[in-house]
Amino acid sequence: MSRYRELKDKFLHGGGLISTFLRSSVSSQVASWIDLGTSMLLYSFVFVALDPFYRSNLSVAIGAIAGGIVNCCINYRFTFHAAGQSVKAVGVKYFLVWTGSLLLNMYGTTGLATLMSHWQWLLDLGFKPDGIFAASRLAASLAVSWGWNFVLQRNFVYRKTPFDPYAIRLVDLFSKKTL
Repeated sequence: MSRYRELKDKFLHGGGLISTFLRSSVSSQVASWIDLGTSMLLYSFVFVALDPFYRSNLSVAIGAIAGGIVNCCINYRFTFHAAGQSVKAVGVKYFLVWTGSLLLNMYGTTGLATLMSHWQWLLDLGFKPDGIFAASRLAASLAVSWGWNFVLQRNFVYRKTPFDPYAIRLVDLFSKKTL
């Protein structure tokens, strides 16, 4: 039992790369389920009277925002143990990284799909546009998740940085508070 407790403690509280990455993966999964669930509920039950284009886009956007908020909160407490960091600074930095992630996923998927659709050997293997999109989406998502989100969250978002005072001032400016 002692070894189990040690592993559990390392997973829950350890600051090493592997334990932090595993906690980040759990947080990401929870946020993804919130994103998907919110999108599905809104699409199926709330926005039913809207045109399908707007119904879909609005549901996906709100789901993504809900998932992002959940991910930021879980990461703040559980993944990166950043309770001592300014919530304002973390919020601004998370938003910047989240926006970059969205753009990298969008353009990365489109770019990879465009590139892969010209690879004759894939077409000869029987890949169709849907399969090329799925492969591109998966590759872009994994690359962005590991090479952008995790790295920047671990080293920038949930750590004190020289950018923090500017982020705090930005929040204060928009919330009409003075320093």
